Amino acid sequence: MARTTGSFGERTEAAIREAAASLIARYGYEAVSMRRLAEEVGVQAAALYRYFPTKEELLFTLMREHMEALIASWQAADPAGRDEAQRLAAFVKNHIIFHVARRHSTHVSNMELRSLSPEKLTAILKLRTTYEKELRRILREGAAKGAFLVDDAELAAMAIIQMITGVIVWFRPDERLSVAEVADKYHTMTMRLVGARARAEA
Repeated sequence: MARTTGSFGERTEAAIREAAASLIARYGYEAVSMRRLAEEVGVQAAALYRYFPTKEELLFTLMREHMEALIASWQAADPAGRDEAQRLAAFVKNHIIFHVARRHSTHVSNMELRSLSPEKLTAILKLRTTYEKELRRILREGAAKGAFLVDDAELAAMAIIQMITGVIVWFRPDERLSVAEVADKYHTMTMRLVGARARAEA
């Protein structure tokens, strides 16, 4: 019986997170009350506080889980031991596919940093730094070996991150390009940006 209750609680918590990401992405953090969220999920407003003591805690959870999943996704996709051009290709493709599949949580993570308290903001920014440091390392090592023409790895990394995250703004699954095709084209543009040729086998 306890297992069933636990499973129900887990489903409810997952439903709260999913609904919160959708509502906040559409209307903004300030416009979404806990009461409105409860109505969307189909529970009493008081029930939400069993899972998230405050609305900010809920927002922080959404952002933290998004970044932790992104980091884990890259760790799984990273072709460690291969050359920097292949690792850069993998980074770009993984980033785009991950974010297109999580459009709402990506929007929340990018637009609602201002709504976090300093302590929670610092925690999220540390996770972002951990992730972006991987890209900067690839660019620096590629430049050191002559594979890339990059004078400022930090600036180049910011430009690439902005470009490949921006796909979620315009991409729609029913348009002429698939996610894989978009990832391939952005890979080509990224390689040009760093002064390298895209490799078909990457």
